[in-house]
Amino acid sequence: MPQQPTARRLFSYALVYKFRIICALLILCCAVGAELAGPYITKTIIDKHLSTDTRELLPVLGLLGMYLGLLLTASVGNFVQAYILQSTALQIIKNMRMDLMRHIQRISLRYFDNTPIGQVVSRIANDTEAIRDLFMSFMATFVVSLVQLTGIFTALFILDVRLALFCLLLPPLFALIMKIHLKYSKGFISIMRARLSDMNAMINESIVVMPIIQAFRREKVTLDEFETLNQDRYVNQIKQFKVFSLSSRNIVGTIGSLVTAMVVWHFGQESLQSAISFGVFYAFIDYLGRIFQPIIGIFDQLTNAQRAFVSAEKVFAILDMDGTEVEQTDNVRRPEGTVKFDNVTFGYKAGEPVLKNISFEAGKGETVALVGHTGSGKSSIMNLLLGFYEPNDGNITIDGRDIASFSKQELRKHMGIVLQDPFLFAGDIKFNVSLYNENISLDRVKSALRDVGAASFVEQLPNGYDEPVVERGSTLSAGQKQLISFARALAFDPSILILDEATASIDSETEGLIQQALKVVSEGRTTLVIAHRLSTIREADQILVLHRGEIVERGNHDELMAIEGRYYKMYQLQKGEQASPVISSG
Repeated sequence: MPQQPTARRLFSYALVYKFRIICALLILCCAVGAELAGPYITKTIIDKHLSTDTRELLPVLGLLGMYLGLLLTASVGNFVQAYILQSTALQIIKNMRMDLMRHIQRISLRYFDNTPIGQVVSRIANDTEAIRDLFMSFMATFVVSLVQLTGIFTALFILDVRLALFCLLLPPLFALIMKIHLKYSKGFISIMRARLSDMNAMINESIVVMPIIQAFRREKVTLDEFETLNQDRYVNQIKQFKVFSLSSRNIVGTIGSLVTAMVVWHFGQESLQSAISFGVFYAFIDYLGRIFQPIIGIFDQLTNAQRAFVSAEKVFAILDMDGTEVEQTDNVRRPEGTVKFDNVTFGYKAGEPVLKNISFEAGKGETVALVGHTGSGKSSIMNLLLGFYEPNDGNITIDGRDIASFSKQELRKHMGIVLQDPFLFAGDIKFNVSLYNENISLDRVKSALRDVGAASFVEQLPNGYDEPVVERGSTLSAGQKQLISFARALAFDPSILILDEATASIDSETEGLIQQALKVVSEGRTTLVIAHRLSTIREADQILVLHRGEIVERGNHDELMAIEGRYYKMYQLQKGEQASPVISSG
């Protein structure tokens, strides 16, 4: 199905509030009409009451009163229409941001694998803000200008048909100038938006890895890379500004001055041949001067409009990506938890498999451990089980049902996961365990923290379970964050528990607490463990040794030690060098 043009898609967002927008534009037309009536009233006062022998005060006062009334009407109308249009524009952008945020949660993880976080943030924050200017400023300016030009030319034809016909050449001339302006400035604006996105991405990455940057003395290199992006954006901003300066107020002002001089010359010549009304002369010059105000207004908003369209194209590019609908899971049956991989082959890139013919089964209540060197495919198995990616070949089942037939939410509802690098959200301790799940009470939160051995340190915090957690939990130690993430998984009472290097970043004392807790919580659950420390999986029911995407050994600890193969060598190496980083997430 072909994609709709950007302008039409933007219009569809505005169409939701068509009555409010039409009302605001009608009020705007009335306000503009009231403003345009001013010069004609002034012309009437000059010609009929100041340029004749008539000195009646009441008609003049009446016309002045009408003039002031129209000014007041225009002022009130402009305020009302501006409020309606701006509040509507904010509502439109609010809806667009929510659509974007909802869709981002539906998109495959492959997109986030290849896209810097800062670019995604830029789409939601900066690009939608640029689109707001289109609805808030350009739309109002364009309508105002159109109404003003229509009214002005109507008045000019009433005053002097020949000059009005001559002035009709101005709109096509300015339209040509605008076309040239748009042609040259769009490229500069596209580069400016792209560099802003790149800068956001780099800033985000730099903040996240600041300890690494400082530890390896990369401050200057990072600054130089940012300066390159910043300089490129600056250069294109200057080029765009030059185009804007030459083709907007500068050229419009020059043409306006020349046309005004010609009109003054024309009326001066007319006055030598016949009596000409000074009021007509005043009104024509006044209206002529007003022709250039809406033109300049449109030029001033062209940059905002172009920026909005460039940003809209980027936003709609994300909205056009395939996504999976987020479904309700209130009535999803709790699975027994038997997991089976049957001849599964998978690769992140076509033709480059990271898993080859993987087959194993983990029954209810069993613990299956995955071990292997970096890149052996351990984490890829977990990613497939969680539905983050689809296998290229083979199938994965839970209780005999292919996980491809599950919705993503149904699949993950009864899974718990603890990562090697635990993530804590900004909030407090109890929120980071319950994640505002209505089915998880405070007592259950406390119980989960107690089971993993975290209650002792949490209760010693100044605010206990209400202790604030800053972004990424940087005020807590790695072990404390890991214990909280363990409590989070346990509080959700999963049928399938996934531990991805969950004990790799904690000290031996904390590891002992977690191991003790796991003996209790693993009972009756299927537990899959990616193991870094082989000593932690000695009690596993089955250990799978992976090498280059294939299972090369399988069995329990004693069986694998007896055959003295790859697992035996890794275990002996770790036993002799407890701090060795040989085994890590793959």
